Amino acid sequence: MLRFDPFHDIDTVARQLLGEAVGTARAPRFMPMDLFKTGDHYVLNADLPGVDPGSVDVSVENGTLTLRAERSLPSAEGVQWIASERFAGRFMRQLTLGEGVEADNISATYQDGVLSIMIPVAAKATPRRIEISGMSAKKSIETSSSS
Repeated sequence: MLRFDPFHDIDTVARQLLGEAVGTARAPRFMPMDLFKTGDHYVLNADLPGVDPGSVDVSVENGTLTLRAERSLPSAEGVQWIASERFAGRFMRQLTLGEGVEADNISATYQDGVLSIMIPVAAKATPRRIEISGMSAKKSIETSSSS
């Protein structure tokens, strides 16, 4: 489906005036991702279609999870670009990890353009029951640590 964009020509001229030639790689703006908790771990899925698996890097330092990747465009030699809308270049995303995760046991896989990271919840962050003593009828209170 084609859509009319009245600002396309203005945008093209502005980019050329700012030094970006038509058909060059554009800097990626973001790395789309989903983050959810299931059972005893968090799952982060980041979309990285067309990224070389060898360029993907996941690291944890000082409570910060960093994702890096790079997508290259094919050689432009002898190519006349008609449209160039896919981002190329380096992608990076950083997330601050809470204290309720086991940073040493984070694992990652990359398949079909999706980077999946498993972040286990720390045992100390899981809810547990605390027995109350000194009462005629024993009761327990459920507690939960924030993660």
